[in-house]
Amino acid sequence: MTQAPSSAIVIGNGVVGLACAIALQRRGIATTLVAPDQPWRGASWGNAGHIAIEQVEPFASPTLLLSLPRRLFWRGGPVGLPPRAIAAWLPFALKLVRASTPARFSRGKAALGAILAEAMPAWRRLLTDAGATALLREAGHVVVWESVATAAAGLARWRAADTGSARFDMVSPDGLAELQRLTRAPLAGAIRFRGSGQITDPAALGEALYARFRALGGCERHARATGVTGTIGAKVTLDQGIALTADLALIAAGAASAPLLAPLGLKVPLVAERGYHIEGAATDWPVDAPPMVFEDRSMIVTRFTHRLRAASFVEFARAGDPPDPRKWDRLHAHVRALGLSLGEPANEWIGARPTLPDYLPAIGLLADAPAIAYAFGHQHLGLTLAAVTGEAIAALAHREAASIDLSPFDLARFT
Repeated sequence: MTQAPSSAIVIGNGVVGLACAIALQRRGIATTLVAPDQPWRGASWGNAGHIAIEQVEPFASPTLLLSLPRRLFWRGGPVGLPPRAIAAWLPFALKLVRASTPARFSRGKAALGAILAEAMPAWRRLLTDAGATALLREAGHVVVWESVATAAAGLARWRAADTGSARFDMVSPDGLAELQRLTRAPLAGAIRFRGSGQITDPAALGEALYARFRALGGCERHARATGVTGTIGAKVTLDQGIALTADLALIAAGAASAPLLAPLGLKVPLVAERGYHIEGAATDWPVDAPPMVFEDRSMIVTRFTHRLRAASFVEFARAGDPPDPRKWDRLHAHVRALGLSLGEPANEWIGARPTLPDYLPAIGLLADAPAIAYAFGHQHLGLTLAAVTGEAIAALAHREAASIDLSPFDLARFT
């Protein structure tokens, strides 16, 4: 394909796929969004709502490997390696080790830093276009610790970390007293980040983006894509026994993306990195409170417009594996210990983040099938990077240079 397409099919209706579909439609490309379920489910809906521009350092790092034993779930940490899913996570873990060399970590940090620097401006542009700027709150977030020892260690880690364009300040004693009113657990220290942000209501965000896509003339097809081909033009086969054709097909199906690429000869080492949350009707938690990370508990608490959500865990498994109720039990225990006003009964949720071993997303065009593009593997940064990924895909479709170097995100790195 040597010229801009006039039509496109986007496979996946998560936040990344939807942002890409809007960006393509805005550029005059007639776009059809294909997904088997109703919109705004999965990790796009169940995340903490945090625009995490401070997470510049990939999890694939020497530091993470050294700390992994104490982070395991059975030792009270957030990392789950279910024995029943060893066939899924062991090959991934071996690739993660190979991706965690100092040189690869340094390159990955540079790549993530560059794209994260564009994340917030891209969200401003997207939500301005959608008439929904109130859904983005740029008030930073807070990290708290519950002991003097963990506060000192945590502060040292953050001072040594690369946080990109985000900065943080120590919370003053008066500020800490204000935070203390939100929990009965004693707080020994806290830092407040500047530059990060929050989506105030994930469900409302999904509705606003869908409304914008439809207003731009975008089409939707409720079906499961079972196959994709594309050299001169693209064909997407659906489980309904029919095929759709377009000039371009974009695979943005999150954790379900890898099977669509396997028939094309690409073995993508994607794992379902599952997260858990519980949430309930917020009562006395302030509406304007920023997301609060209880770092000792590896848990983030976010106040949305109508709900309070506590989220945690990094469980490597298969997307369809049954959930582990012990993780919800631990979240409930943390909420009780902190005295959070979550409301009862609390809803429980599990979702799969699409994660690659080097903790970088996959964004690009297939060299051997140039009518197929891809945008998945955003791990914990799917919400954060959705808008800038959409802009990058639209630029690629028009054979223009994206605002950031996409070469580190090319799938060729796994061949």
